[in-house]
Amino acid sequence: MVHVLSSRTLIHPTDPERSRAFYGEQLGLAVYREFGEGPERGTVYFFGGGFLEVSGRSDTPPSPAVRLWLQVADVAAAYEELVAKGVAIVRPPVKEPWGLVEMWTADPDGVRIVLVEVPADHPLRYRPTVAP
Repeated sequence: MVHVLSSRTLIHPTDPERSRAFYGEQLGLAVYREFGEGPERGTVYFFGGGFLEVSGRSDTPPSPAVRLWLQVADVAAAYEELVAKGVAIVRPPVKEPWGLVEMWTADPDGVRIVLVEVPADHPLRYRPTVAP
């Protein structure tokens, strides 16, 4: 079995500076580390239980099948904060039929980012049939 010590998602954007501005300034992710020099240098951001690395450059945007899922404590507050920073919102917060509250935005290359709030009574947090 592979013993995973850490993990990260790598994105090779079409415009690294624009993507770093989005993830660092607009989305507000904290920097874990930076490496290299110049416009294609790497920046690794804290990303919940893992890391997001924005490095290198790609001639084409990532596949539309790539999605980033970020759980936040308060999706309505995240919505207000991102709108105030000028981040384009693809879809405002909506309570889904499965009980999660989801909001969608996208990075400069169109990578869809889903911000999710898990309500306190949702089965992901609370299962009444399971004893504490």
